[in-house]
Amino acid sequence: MTTVTRFAPSPTGLLHVGNIRTALHNWMLAKKAGGRFVLRIDDTDAERSREDYVDAIRADLAWLGMEPDAEERQSARTAIYEDAFERLRQAGRVYRCYETAQELDLKRKVLLGRGLPPIYDRAGLSLTEADHVRFAAEGTAPHWRFALDPAEPIEWNDGIRGPQHFDPAQLSDPVVRRADGSWLYMLPSCIDDIEMSITDVLRGEDHVSNTAAQIQMFTALHAAGFGAARPLPRFAHEALLVGTEGKLSKRLGSLSGAALRESGIESDAVVALLARLGTSLPVEPIADRQTLVDTFDLSTFGRAPARFDEAELDRVNHGIVHQLPFVAVADRLPAGMDEAAWLAIRPNLEKVADAADWWRVVTGPIDLPVFDADTRAFLRQAEADLAWQDDAWAVWTGALKEATGRKGKALFLPLRRALTGQDSGPEMARLLPLLGEDTVRRRLLRAAGA
Repeated sequence: MTTVTRFAPSPTGLLHVGNIRTALHNWMLAKKAGGRFVLRIDDTDAERSREDYVDAIRADLAWLGMEPDAEERQSARTAIYEDAFERLRQAGRVYRCYETAQELDLKRKVLLGRGLPPIYDRAGLSLTEADHVRFAAEGTAPHWRFALDPAEPIEWNDGIRGPQHFDPAQLSDPVVRRADGSWLYMLPSCIDDIEMSITDVLRGEDHVSNTAAQIQMFTALHAAGFGAARPLPRFAHEALLVGTEGKLSKRLGSLSGAALRESGIESDAVVALLARLGTSLPVEPIADRQTLVDTFDLSTFGRAPARFDEAELDRVNHGIVHQLPFVAVADRLPAGMDEAAWLAIRPNLEKVADAADWWRVVTGPIDLPVFDADTRAFLRQAEADLAWQDDAWAVWTGALKEATGRKGKALFLPLRRALTGQDSGPEMARLLPLLGEDTVRRRLLRAAGA
């Protein structure tokens, strides 16, 4: 059976690094198996869903190189949900309830006060037809719950957490439909997974209890004749991301794909970090996606929370930038900056945008420090002794060493300062040809006060 995974974001906000990590792992799981990766826009929440967020999700996935093999939208699938829901209703697997949010909260508090788990008491199942007529006459519409079967054990072998066992009697029957007829997450997700032939559901560990309830939904839908009979999806629940302070912070949530792009982070760096974050594999600046896909393995995922550190992302980004070929960045470089300039400047960059600062050093003008008399005399001699040729820096500095007795920092630092205005930077042997003989001589004489 072809492996089919899905990423199912709600378009109620921008994707952040936690969402992106889930999408990436589903994409990698599918690609390693030669399967398909489906983007499913879970936009049943009409009030909060926005089309600009849908566009942003698509843009983020495209930027990260995770183009889906198919895209579906839940808002276009309501007829399918109605059919499945009616089958469950006729089979007695969904039932009407009328408690208000305040009444349910009171029930939970009473149970907790008695030291009992806050499980719904299934009062809706005890209502008579007369009760339903009375509620309808009062203008009170029901919400609907899925009836878990207490006699049907819930078990699965989780791809990350191992064997899982749940007693359905210890779970509340989940609400699947609101009083206004709109859908909650649980049931449409199962329906879509069946309809789209999803074979693997990989998501955060906060969905473990949802999976327990949804397993019975899968079997109930199959029993009601919905969808072709096929094995349940394989489930895996990965540890959630935490920040450096030990919990998921608002700052972490604000790290959207758009914000990362705007800050100059490379998409390859985001992928390289998130691909292995939370696994036993080393996080390295690996730009080759196939290498990351080939080494992707759920058995390497740990149970401990995965720690996201912006400093680590910066470290990986530096490593990625230092690998980027000229052709990959040419359209982001300043006008006139060619491949030789890129290769000279690249080792000193943290982000590609920083190349503009170094290119200004090449094109000028530059600010010079104040040199003492001895240094000015040395720079005048350096200009006089300059013989422009291939490998000019090595020949020139070698001759100056012999003529002046200067070496090391005393030899090289005044030249760097006079030619760049900086104490450090790209290798001068590479930078000198970019400056050109005229510029080198002019800057030396200016620095010498000539």
